Order: sequence, then structure tokens, then C-alpha cells
Amino acid sequence: MENREKSGKGFWKNFQEQHPSIAQFIIFFVISNGVTVLQMVLMPMIKYLFGFTSLVSTNFQILPIGHNIDGSIYYVFDYASGAISEGGGGGLAYFLAVEITLLVAQVINFFLQRNVTFKSDTNIGKAAFWYFIAWLIISVGAAALQGLYKTPIYDFFMNWLGNSTGMMVADFITMLINCVISFWVFFPILKIIFKEEK
Repeated sequence: MENREKSGKGFWKNFQEQHPSIAQFIIFFVISNGVTVLQMVLMPMIKYLFGFTSLVSTNFQILPIGHNIDGSIYYVFDYASGAISEGGGGGLAYFLAVEITLLVAQVINFFLQRNVTFKSDTNIGKAAFWYFIAWLIISVGAAALQGLYKTPIYDFFMNWLGNSTGMMVADFITMLINCVISFWVFFPILKIIFKEEK
């Protein structure tokens, strides 16, 4: 058993030395999936708790960037007031649930990726600043894209599975799409932000 563990560690160490970028990507992938699972649990829970507040009735539609096919204004952050189950957009409650979840996930992700994946020796303050800038840009881009798929996904699953189950499935899928976007954009950015140890 002990010999098998040693040979497994030896294999991984050799693999890391021969294929450092692939090894980093594998570790990045595993950590990112763990953080994604955390988001899948956290986001619906926070959204549920905020559902009991007046934040659901608070409209949060900002940064108009054109029009939808039906002529309505297309917002980067489009969270119309009212519960999604009643035809609204979830209001400020939904926006905060998404953003708080992403913030918690990204703080955890920052430290794990910095210390485990990239074993970075860069200045933590400087790395955190650039990570925050990257996260901000990715969040705005992902939010703008969400306007294309959020409503159809919720409508489809709530019509198919009913309000409660459909909303839970739609929460999961929209958060998963957001995570996938972040995953593919973040890896090359983190390779720049987190320099390897000399």
C-alpha cells in the first residue's frame, strides 16, 4: 500500500516536471470544479433567504446597451423587480445572491489557485488587485451574456417542471453556465497573474 502511494506520488511529480502546464490545468480544473459545487449550494440558499426580504421587489436594471428583439431595453445587469415565479427577474435579491456567491467563491479560488495550482511567489496584494480586475471584467461580461439565456432557461424549466423544481434546476443551470465562462477565461489570465516559483 505504502509503495503504491509512493509510486503514485512519484508519477505525479514526474508528470508535473515533464508537463507543467498540463499539470497546472488539471489542478486548476479540480479546484474550479470544487468551487463550482460550492456555488451550486450557496447561490440557491442565499437567493432563498433573500426571497423573504423586500430586495425581491427592488428593481435592479442598470447599464443599458441596446435593445432586445421585442424592442425592450437590454441591460448588462437585468434583474427586474418581482419573484421569478411570478414573471419578475428576481430583483436586487437575485443580483446579490449571484454576486455574493461569486465573491465568496472567488476569494477561496484566489488562495487555492495561487498556493496550490501555480505555487506563486508573487506579491499577494498585486496579484489580488489584478485578480479582482479580471474578476470584475469577467463578471460584467458574464452578466451581459446572462441576458441572452436567463429568461428562456427559467421559462422552459418552470413550464416543464413547475415553479419550485423548475426554478431550482434553472438556478443550477444558470450558475453552471456562469462558472463555465469563468473557468475558460480565468486559466490563461491566472497563468499571467500568478508567476511560478523560481
